[in-house]
Amino acid sequence: MSDRAHMSAALALAARGLGNTWPNPSVGCVIVRDGMVVGRGHTRPGGRPHAETEALRAAGEAARGATAYVTLEPCCHWGRTPPCTDALIAAGVSRVVVALRDPDPRVDGVGLQRLRDAGIAAEVGLLEEEARRVNAGFLKRFERGLPMVTVKLATTLDGRIATRTGESQWITGPEARRLAHALRGSHDAVMAGSGTLLADDPELTCRLPGYAPVRTVRVVADARLRTPLGARLFSSEAPAWIATVSGHDPAALAALEQRGAEFIDIPAAPGGGLEPEALLRALARKGITRLLVEGGAALAASLIRAGLVDRLAWFTAPSLIGGDGRAGLDSLGVERLATMPRLRITGRRPAGDCWLVEADLMPGDTTPG
Repeated sequence: MSDRAHMSAALALAARGLGNTWPNPSVGCVIVRDGMVVGRGHTRPGGRPHAETEALRAAGEAARGATAYVTLEPCCHWGRTPPCTDALIAAGVSRVVVALRDPDPRVDGVGLQRLRDAGIAAEVGLLEEEARRVNAGFLKRFERGLPMVTVKLATTLDGRIATRTGESQWITGPEARRLAHALRGSHDAVMAGSGTLLADDPELTCRLPGYAPVRTVRVVADARLRTPLGARLFSSEAPAWIATVSGHDPAALAALEQRGAEFIDIPAAPGGGLEPEALLRALARKGITRLLVEGGAALAASLIRAGLVDRLAWFTAPSLIGGDGRAGLDSLGVERLATMPRLRITGRRPAGDCWLVEADLMPGDTTPG
């Protein structure tokens, strides 16, 4: 197998940990000797052990003289675990191929140099773009102080999420809902607006057995503090965070705290609700790298208008509701076609009788004219 094939395998391993390693990156490592894979590993739930440690443990003595393929530059500083560079040097590997340098200044280029100083051939840049995509959340939080944001929508073919009376369960079928749970499991946190909480009373957990060893954080964007004490949000042991403005009745806050809520103070937006970027920055400060936004139409639209959404996951059902139904997105303020957000489709797949379209969101031209 080629270097590219081994790095592709390492990236597939890294993807397994998404949603379970935050605030750490999810890394994959494959160790190859004489053309044979002798060790594999990926970052374990909670962010440790690291991928290199896992792969070296599997390889044992076979790691001596081998090549290690790692999706992110090995760490070279002491944290809760010893440096991975030291582990690779001690194991006697002869070559390390890295997809992507780590932007952490404690590591950035230093890990590679430490390996070279120890006489190990260290290369970087193989499948770098693919590695950036896998660790987009970690990179965005580190470089911009924001989580990677995916907006998930489930609509009829004409873009409706409910009838005019508010009935919405279920527009999509069981296979689409299973994939939606998988999306939750691959993100650190799932966020919904208070309107969705009141209308649908979602639990917002990943309920696929064995899929999310680290419990997915549930976040409610609730400027008016409308979250009911009996919400199903509190029926799970997974963390429940309520993002709201300051100044609410202390008794109401205390009652929700007794139910397990943790509060995040966010400034109010000028037009009402929560200031979108401040909300995301607060989540990033708490360690969230990958955020899935599941509703509602106002929350999703506010994040898109602010240019804060990276990806869309859009489920469409083979059904129609019509113009009197509730739209999947509120107004985006588009007055010229040149300013509308554009999508780059990254995947299409069937989900039972529905379809899932995945896309990267690209802002439109905002120049006047």
